[in-house]
Amino acid sequence: MPPSLASPPVFPDFAPRPHIVAAAAAPHADLVAEAAGQLDALVPCEGWTVRDLAEHLLTWTPVLAGAGRGAPPEPASRALGDDWPDVLGRERADLVAVWSDPQAWTGTTTMTSSELPAPVVGTMALCELVLHGWDLAAAVGRRVSWDDALLEEVHEALAQLTPLGRQMGAFGAAVDVPPDAPMLDRVVALAGRDPGWRP
Repeated sequence: MPPSLASPPVFPDFAPRPHIVAAAAAPHADLVAEAAGQLDALVPCEGWTVRDLAEHLLTWTPVLAGAGRGAPPEPASRALGDDWPDVLGRERADLVAVWSDPQAWTGTTTMTSSELPAPVVGTMALCELVLHGWDLAAAVGRRVSWDDALLEEVHEALAQLTPLGRQMGAFGAAVDVPPDAPMLDRVVALAGRDPGWRP
């Protein structure tokens, strides 16, 4: 997660999507279990390894979950212990439970001391689940998939989120893909990943 912008941003009107959060997170347990044995493998995020991504997830997953309750903890970098896949699994399950509740998507919440519309933070959490799931799968050379209906919603959400996200350093420039590319390729390309990336 990047720092806040200097001036208050104007956010689009994000649609609440509590109905797809659990499905977006579904592949993570298997992907994390496999990636745990390959911490030095590169991931599609420039300059990052699986270890870096795992530390990012451990740092931000409880913050995003707390934001869904209106009271996030301060983000703090967390080194990987031997049990980090289990710790992350519990925290991810909490994140899913929070943002699967439609009530979490109403009103406003806070992130890093900034007040934000709750649907913005829920959309961030949803998109992170898909994008970082794909990152982990790419790092270990696995294919991962989600239902196209889910991916269409994530693509629509990213189309709203990425312009501001790029200003904040959260996304790279969109990668060109054919208009008839698979929906997952279109999702990751919009977020600045190369769908053809290989470790």
